[in-house]
Amino acid sequence: MGKQLLDYILVPSGLLLMTAYHIWLLHRIVKHPIKTVIGVNAINRRFWVRGMMEDVSKSGVLAVQTLRNNIMASTLLASTAITLSSLIAVLMTSDNGERSTWFAFGDRSDFSYSIKFFLILVCFLVAFLLNVQSIRYYSHASILINVPFKKMSQNVHHHQITAEYVARTVNRGSYFWSLGLRAFYFSFPLFLWIFGPIPMFLCCVILAFMLYFLDVSNAFEFGWAVGISDDDARKDEELGMLS
Repeated sequence: MGKQLLDYILVPSGLLLMTAYHIWLLHRIVKHPIKTVIGVNAINRRFWVRGMMEDVSKSGVLAVQTLRNNIMASTLLASTAITLSSLIAVLMTSDNGERSTWFAFGDRSDFSYSIKFFLILVCFLVAFLLNVQSIRYYSHASILINVPFKKMSQNVHHHQITAEYVARTVNRGSYFWSLGLRAFYFSFPLFLWIFGPIPMFLCCVILAFMLYFLDVSNAFEFGWAVGISDDDARKDEELGMLS
């Protein structure tokens, strides 16, 4: 019972830590986008889309090649996720003898073993679906970014709306790619849970600290985003994260 108590304490604590960090990160992205890497990248993608759509005849090929590279990255992660899902499904249905020898501490029952592998399977399936959505948005953007909107209309307001729509489409593809990558990150502590709650909790702590240094950026906080206000940045992030 003492070893099972470790599962009841450390596992929820580790998951709560990861969840709390990502809730804080989401709040940071929505309220202070220029203080996060995700927010800074989203704003710069908007500038990139506007630059690519200024002269489609000159920049169209470059834009499509860049988006194609993003599609290839999402395809790689999606293929990896579905392959790992199939592998986990095979391990769940196979009989590997005495499974309790795999565990250092914690619950050693077959039921807990099934739960752990099921959660890992769900993680990889979610990663697959998110990366598929990323491919979807990038595919749409590769067509929209080559629309000759300046030849179709002389209305400057219409030009801005078109460029903003394409920029939001590109950003949504990037958001789904980032979420798919987060699902891979979540699979690490779940995998270490197989060997006990202590490695799982330590992995959550290390992962939270590592992601903090990867997600937070103060390098562009002052004097860089000329032509865009904080309200515009927050609006773009809200539209992207709620999509």
